[in-house]
Amino acid sequence: MNKYLERLYNGLVKENPTLVLMLGMCPTLAVSTRASNGIGMGLSTLAVLVLSNLVISLLRKVIPDQVRLPAYIVIVASLVTVTELLIEAYLPSVYEALGIYIPLIVVNCIILGRAEAYANKNKPLLSVFDGIGMGLGFTVALTLAGAVREILGSGTFFGLRVLPETVEPIGIFIQPPGAFLVIAFFVIILNAIGIKTRQRELVESECDGCCAACASKCEKKKEVVEV
Repeated sequence: MNKYLERLYNGLVKENPTLVLMLGMCPTLAVSTRASNGIGMGLSTLAVLVLSNLVISLLRKVIPDQVRLPAYIVIVASLVTVTELLIEAYLPSVYEALGIYIPLIVVNCIILGRAEAYANKNKPLLSVFDGIGMGLGFTVALTLAGAVREILGSGTFFGLRVLPETVEPIGIFIQPPGAFLVIAFFVIILNAIGIKTRQRELVESECDGCCAACASKCEKKKEVVEV
């Protein structure tokens, strides 16, 4: 697979930040009560992810290791501020719905995680595609969770009534426990269809993911062979 398309596929499916890596759960639980909220938060995070990955990748050889994380936070905070002001100016309804969770994108572990794990080590274009993939994966997960919760908990879909008036909505689905139930359901589906994460592939290959332990085992095997 093309390495750029691979980054998109990983973000959407194999390393989906919400359904596989279990990152960004705070906004997932809080704003996914409606499908429209999920799209708004997802696209906001996507924009910040792409731009922060690009900037950090461009500056990866300039930023000293000693101040790496503070520098990342400054970059992300600046981008989040711009995004928040644009949403407030042009999409006031989305701004009111998402509220405090827009500025909290600054400390979203998806943003900082991709900056540290990928953008800091790879070229700008690959980092941009990684940001797009992770952002789309986050958006899809939030939108799906929001759609299910909205239909079951409110009887509507994007604000339009879809369940008959005689059907009583299940109120728990618009509460945080409902988000856990819906996310768990999607995780079960991913596991059932055999989506393998990198961590699962390592475990199945008898690697526990601990490079230090693996290296020591390799050294012992080498000594045995030499003897």
